[in-house]
Amino acid sequence: MQPGTERDEALDARRRAILAAALPHVPFDGWSPATLAAGARDAGLDDGEALRAFPGGPAEAIAFWSTDADRAMVAALEAMDLGAMRTRDRIAAAIRQRLAAVAPHREALRRALGVLAMPHNAPRAADLTWRTVDAIWRVAGDRSTDWNFYSKRGLLAGVYGATLLRFLEDRSEGSAESWAFLDRRIEDVMRVPRALSSLRDRLSCLPGPLSLLRGRQAGRR
Repeated sequence: MQPGTERDEALDARRRAILAAALPHVPFDGWSPATLAAGARDAGLDDGEALRAFPGGPAEAIAFWSTDADRAMVAALEAMDLGAMRTRDRIAAAIRQRLAAVAPHREALRRALGVLAMPHNAPRAADLTWRTVDAIWRVAGDRSTDWNFYSKRGLLAGVYGATLLRFLEDRSEGSAESWAFLDRRIEDVMRVPRALSSLRDRLSCLPGPLSLLRGRQAGRR
């Protein structure tokens, strides 16, 4: 075990305990230092432990919650037989697992999105979204290093964000409406690479600009 690892794990354990105890307070009191302090007390710790665990306040607690949900998603996916699944099914399963990790606290999630929507939290919100979609693509088996690396994550960020908002309002049995919505969004995204591939194939059959220029010059002779 590397130096400091034990200390980091102990800190993460305290953070999880405080967060788990604070989440039931969020629907009533919002994300605030007082809510985190209440979570620390409910977890059997002193109030000051909340500040030591989350010196950045509620926004840092939300970021830790998001990162922990990413970890839970990856662990759940790694326990599945991903080799037997199509890429689109892996992506759908990953998003389902990611939302399942926060599903018990939808109102706290709604309020967390409100905090992250504040202008000064925009960089953190973008970073958390990127981390989530990157984790999804990696666990789904993506190994791209070219421009596809960024385009895949950009497209998935839109799918994930839209599905997350739909999920927050979904009251259907087993979130069936959200999963149907997710499947439609993934199908839309899957059409984009096919369309680009078809376009590249068509363009490759056309003469390049230098060929056309040489042809015009030859015709003038």
